[in-house]
Amino acid sequence: MILAISLFIVTLVFVIWQPKGLQIGTTAIIGAISAYVLGVVNLEDVLSVIDIVWDATFAFIGIIILSMVLDELGFFEWCAIKMAKLSGGNGNKMFIYSLLLGSFVAALFANDGAALILTPILLSKMRILKLNPKTILSFLLAGGFISDSASLPFVFSNLTNIVTANYFSIGFGEYLSVMIVPYIVSTVVSIGFLWLILRKDIPAKVDIGLLKDANSVLKNKTLFYISWFFLAILLISYFVGDYFNLPISIFALGGGAIFLMISTFFGVSKPYEVIKNAPWQVVWFSVGLYVVVYGLKNAGLTDYLSLLIEYFSTAGDTVAIIGTGFTSAILSSIMNNMPTIMIMDIALQDTTNQALIYANIIGSNLGPKMTPFGSLATLLWLHVLSKKGVHIGFWQYSKFGFMVTPPILLIVLLSLKLVF
Repeated sequence: MILAISLFIVTLVFVIWQPKGLQIGTTAIIGAISAYVLGVVNLEDVLSVIDIVWDATFAFIGIIILSMVLDELGFFEWCAIKMAKLSGGNGNKMFIYSLLLGSFVAALFANDGAALILTPILLSKMRILKLNPKTILSFLLAGGFISDSASLPFVFSNLTNIVTANYFSIGFGEYLSVMIVPYIVSTVVSIGFLWLILRKDIPAKVDIGLLKDANSVLKNKTLFYISWFFLAILLISYFVGDYFNLPISIFALGGGAIFLMISTFFGVSKPYEVIKNAPWQVVWFSVGLYVVVYGLKNAGLTDYLSLLIEYFSTAGDTVAIIGTGFTSAILSSIMNNMPTIMIMDIALQDTTNQALIYANIIGSNLGPKMTPFGSLATLLWLHVLSKKGVHIGFWQYSKFGFMVTPPILLIVLLSLKLVF
């Protein structure tokens, strides 16, 4: 077990540190090769990992490609300007509307899409509005939090959702029927808590006259109207695919590819540029890190977690839900939610309490917000902000995360009792 844990820690440190521009996927693959060479995993384990993550990974790539094309079109910038103008210059309304927009984007385009695409747009608009640095930071911290806390309703809203749904053979419709309540609760409670904590930094009035007309940012209005229709059809296709038991990546990746071709026809996108800039490193990150994590499973870590979950279950369903959710949350905040979700899924594979599977997802989606390295979305979010000249320190972020996350997580976990 010592070798497996040591290898995992070294790999994770390099993923977070990224010395000399070493990319996360490259580090994860090096870790996976090391695990195989050192005998921590075997070839059968590697094939098992690929079987677990391939659908989630390619679905994620498809969603990001779709998001990138919509971003080139001006879709998200249009939404951001409309959101700001809808507030009528009221700072508190703008704060709430920006979080509702973040919730919408995280749900439909995944938490990583919200971090990569929406964050720089909102930052640029806030600078145009001449908001002070403390106000901008408050909006950014709140937006970063909602990108994960709202990534619950659909299977494709988060990589952790896809992996778990595939692992336990949960259909698209079945998943949505359970998680729609926690999603609504998470969105409402998150906005409430975030406003309560950050309200002192939210201005009473904002000069929205500084913003340009929303329609002026669109590269092609016809394609913009088509995009709404396309998104509706794509969402329906997920239910159709669920009925025929088809992999979600067929529709996510296929939808992204089709919309890229449509966008190219309208002269908005350049396929080569979009495909080149897609986050392919995430593919190698998913496979590589999961191989390393599988070594922890072989070393017996999942057995200890199974015993812990059984202990929680002896105290009743409510304690089991809260205990499982917070275990996932704490592990995610310490060692990233991607390895956590796989370890916990394996630990839960024999459970008869379906609520614990969803508690694991909620904990893995919200728990990472307690530390800067808890999720890939947060790491991407911090990287995007750093490139834009906004630097958020470890303790500054963690102080905010530990203040906001536990109470919201507790309430969202309890909302599962409304479903089960």
